[in-house]
Amino acid sequence: MAGFLDRAKEQAQRGLTQGKQKLDDVQAQRAGADLLKRLGAAYYAERHGTGSPEATQQALQTLENHITVHGDGFLHS
Repeated sequence: MAGFLDRAKEQAQRGLTQGKQKLDDVQAQRAGADLLKRLGAAYYAERHGTGSPEATQQALQTLENHITVHGDGFLHS
C-alpha cells in the first residue's frame, strides 16, 4: 500500500511540475509578444516624429534580453 501511495505522490508531483513549466512557458511567450509590440510602437512613434531613437533602442534591448533568457519561440507562433 505504501508503494502505491509513493508512486501516486510522485506522479502527482510530476504533473504539478509539468503544469508549472507550461504556465511559465505561456507567461514568457506573452511577455515576449508584449515586448515585441512595444518595440513596434516605439519604432512607429520614432518614424512619425513623436518618439525618440533612444526609446526604440531601449525597447529593442529589452526584447533582446528577454530572448536571451527565454528564447525566441514567441516569434514563431
